[in-house]
Amino acid sequence: MDVPTFEQEQSGEPASSDNLASGCVLAESVRNALDQYFETLDGQSSHDLYALVMNEVGRPLLACVLERCNGNQSRAAALLGLNRATLRKKLRAHGLICENGHGNGNGAQR
Repeated sequence: MDVPTFEQEQSGEPASSDNLASGCVLAESVRNALDQYFETLDGQSSHDLYALVMNEVGRPLLACVLERCNGNQSRAAALLGLNRATLRKKLRAHGLICENGHGNGNGAQR
């Protein structure tokens, strides 16, 4: 399955199989970050690694997509494959919008 780039998604261009290679860059970055994390543990045990990684990745993902969509939550939700209510819940959980739905200065909000 071909995965569109952000630019293709925004312009309506079809996805190409070349985009799969760009996904490898993200996977490689995550792998390198995890290798560094385990090295810093220096033999110590860790727990809740999944929650740690999801929290560390979730906030910048949401902030970046929201910024790329000029704060438009409906567009950001569509790009992420989420419904708008789920996106808003995640934005609140990551402190990107306040409980009342207004931005707190850490991310665009519309």
